[in-house]
Amino acid sequence: MVDAPAIPRTEAPPALAKDIVLEAQNLSTHFVYKTRTAKAVRDVSFTLQKGRTLAIVGESGSGKSVTSLSAMRLLGPTGEIAGGSILYRKRDGTVVDLARQSQAAMRKIRGREISMIFQEPMTSLNPLFTVGDQIGEMLLLHERLAAPDIRRRVIEMLNLVEIPGAEQRLDDYPHQMSGGMRQRVMIAMALVCHPALLIADEPTTALDVTIQAQILDLIRRLQRELAMSVLFITHDMGVVAEVADEVAVMYAGEVVEQAPVKDIFAHPRHPYTLGLLASIPNARRDFDAAGARRRLVPIPGTVPSLYAMPPGCAFAPRCPYAVQPCGSPVHLERIAPKHLSRCIRAGEL
Repeated sequence: MVDAPAIPRTEAPPALAKDIVLEAQNLSTHFVYKTRTAKAVRDVSFTLQKGRTLAIVGESGSGKSVTSLSAMRLLGPTGEIAGGSILYRKRDGTVVDLARQSQAAMRKIRGREISMIFQEPMTSLNPLFTVGDQIGEMLLLHERLAAPDIRRRVIEMLNLVEIPGAEQRLDDYPHQMSGGMRQRVMIAMALVCHPALLIADEPTTALDVTIQAQILDLIRRLQRELAMSVLFITHDMGVVAEVADEVAVMYAGEVVEQAPVKDIFAHPRHPYTLGLLASIPNARRDFDAAGARRRLVPIPGTVPSLYAMPPGCAFAPRCPYAVQPCGSPVHLERIAPKHLSRCIRAGEL
């Protein structure tokens, strides 16, 4: 992908609370196609604390992956950060606005300070190079190690992500590995320079449930061992329950609810979050007193077009709680000390 252009700096240097690693402030990201503009991310704000995991959850088209790609500045030639900021605390303590960094500065940050695991490893790994060469490229770029030292570090990383026979497997090509092994290679590649922040974009989507559980356990263990912060992108509320400390629920490019993970599951305060939770299979809820299976409750309709957003609340056309005032702009409001919701009826849910 091509770097998105940086936003020119006009204000004072950014400031960030000491326990915060990443903070998005009113982030807006657009994709410009000839005469049309898709507003994929609209006025998004969130914070990620050091050593914690923030999960961004939502269905396809909600803007969660674009949010992560905005932080990495990998939006392609049609993408641009139209407004807001993405503040990041580097390992030396200095704070930078990723939205305003030059392409050269971002190349130094990617891989060393911030790394990303992408959705599909087979399309992210180069089929023409061995996995050892691809992991070692990060060390060659950022740490300029000699070939024997690179090979030693790569073997260490493959052992760390629990790939058996690491000394032999580092000379394999991606097609010689299973999907779970390729995902472990992607994790090794992301973590070989010990980044402070890991962005995991649906890293278990294409895996079966057994391998998915192993990958989630691996990410949690490596997070503890390497003292990383994690931005976890997913559509699966079950995964959110396993990995997250905080949750930001996105819909149609906006954050519609944000709270600690226990509050999201125990006291959801937005109709879209209620819909996501109701669509998860649940052994106790999905059978009636006679033992007959109840139907899952789907969310009716689809995500609106990014080119034609409805006025007011974007979820209103699909919402069973919608009333006439929902046609006016709805803001993200604090309804509890750590709980935010973009719904005028949040107190009634």
